[in-house]
Amino acid sequence: MARLVCIPVLAVLLTVTGCAGLPNEETSDGRPAVTTAPDAAALGTAAAEGAAGADGGLALVEAVEQLTVKPEASVTYSRSAFRHWNAGLVEGDGCDTRAELLIAEAVEKPTVGDGCKLTGGQWLSYYDEVTVTSASGLDVDHMVPLEEAWSSGAHAWTAERREGYANDLDAPRSLVAVTAKTNRSKGKRDIAEWLPPATSALCTYLEDWTATKLRWNLTIDQAEHDALAARVKNCPDSAITYEPAP
Repeated sequence: MARLVCIPVLAVLLTVTGCAGLPNEETSDGRPAVTTAPDAAALGTAAAEGAAGADGGLALVEAVEQLTVKPEASVTYSRSAFRHWNAGLVEGDGCDTRAELLIAEAVEKPTVGDGCKLTGGQWLSYYDEVTVTSASGLDVDHMVPLEEAWSSGAHAWTAERREGYANDLDAPRSLVAVTAKTNRSKGKRDIAEWLPPATSALCTYLEDWTATKLRWNLTIDQAEHDALAARVKNCPDSAITYEPAP
């Protein structure tokens, strides 16, 4: 898989089994691991275990069944209800959440200039297995889109919690740097309506989606459940651990 999922310096509270997090290595499924970010010490270290608790994590097929199935709420959505991007996790570095995520997920680190301007660097977009060599060619995708989160429970949250969701650098599953093309193709669509174009991305995407929904206690509708239940059968070795969001 091409997903850069291991970001231990971002206080990883949510990991997929097998992420080793060593410099320039690959995870067990072939995904590059990422280990550094600006002022890494200030970002903390990885959490030991997620809410699943068991050795080896929670099997993905079991994780799907832990999600609450409920019709989506019909509440008018406003993107402005989710404040982003904020100052990120490293105070005083001049970089917002988007920039900190891009720095952390870079395969080759960019140069960070004045005003957190990023030049150079290289990224691997796991949705489509495309290598990107300019930060301007990337979008930071909310794994569960803001509008989907809104109708799955976030409409009832406080503004502070919605801001935490929109800027969630404490878990490597919530945000991901991908090509602008794939992010905009996905839009607000859920797992029943859209999958990444690279077949190699399927299991990673199902893991990321399920883990994010569990972390933030977001519901799924019946169509979403049925799509997940059918597709996770193709990922018998997938397992997750997660930490409930504060």
